[in-house]
Amino acid sequence: MAETDNRAVTPLVSECLDAPGVLRLTMNRPEAFNALSEDLLDALSAAFARAGADASVRVVVLAAAGRAFCAGHDLREMRASPSHDYYRRLFDRCTRMMMAMQKMPQPVIARVQGIATAAGCQLVAMCDLAVAADVARFAVSGVNLGLFCATPGVALSRNLSRKHAMEMLLTGDMIDALQARDRGLVNRVVPADALDAEVARLAASICAKPAAAVAAGKGLFYRQLEMGIEAAYQLAGQTMACNMMDPAALEGVQAFLDKRPPSWGVL
Repeated sequence: MAETDNRAVTPLVSECLDAPGVLRLTMNRPEAFNALSEDLLDALSAAFARAGADASVRVVVLAAAGRAFCAGHDLREMRASPSHDYYRRLFDRCTRMMMAMQKMPQPVIARVQGIATAAGCQLVAMCDLAVAADVARFAVSGVNLGLFCATPGVALSRNLSRKHAMEMLLTGDMIDALQARDRGLVNRVVPADALDAEVARLAASICAKPAAAVAAGKGLFYRQLEMGIEAAYQLAGQTMACNMMDPAALEGVQAFLDKRPPSWGVL
């Protein structure tokens, strides 16, 4: 009888708490530069769904094992099933995963320690915030293979100026972390050995704010971006009116008037 293999299988996406309320999701395909296989897409979607439904989670950190953050779609897997229907299903699947980050109430911070290319760059762009190590590099490089990065372009064009986004899409050239920050793709750039500390500082600043205000604000931010300015102001006004009736906001305003720290912890 064959011996049972009792070795633990590393999940494609591991989950751990970095701090109270801060959930780290780590992509675990380092040998494949964390390329987005179908299984990894599904694992990320499931992890985002669990996190979004968990009221104890205040911030999600998206990280990656190994030298690369994410090298985009798994090209070997894609070439194994060359049909139009398969590719449509695959890109729809990827879009649902990307949108799950935007639709969840908690902010998602990309922790970018290495290269992020094609759909990996899209992943960074779809996160609400991003902190990068100074050694990180970014590209939407599909055009170098004859494949214009159309779906990454949707996210990229909503982060960068049109001309910066178009230059990246048309050339496929790599940009460094400082260029990514200056163009709006990432928020902060730090030395690699300071990456975790900087992500922790950003997450702690968000966790110090009332969850209801953060969730309402995130939802409003993305909805109003797709509206005309008058409709956006109408939605923003409705959101603020509802937010003002929240106990945390009432306490926060009263604390300001009383010149004392707010007591959100008891609400």
